[in-house]
Amino acid sequence: MPLEAGLLEILACPACHAPLDDRTTAETPELVCTGADCRLAYPVRDGIPVLLVDEARRPA
Repeated sequence: MPLEAGLLEILACPACHAPLDDRTTAETPELVCTGADCRLAYPVRDGIPVLLVDEARRPA
């Protein structure tokens, strides 16, 4: 279930405040920070973004 475009426009990375990019695949629904130094990936569970730094992962 993709996020609404309006919602994605107002969401920002809680760590660095950069915009988030929807990089959802069939296996891993997530939002990835577009900040050059941050790049944290936040999970999306049941269509709800979990924007907690402790829940984020660093993409390989």
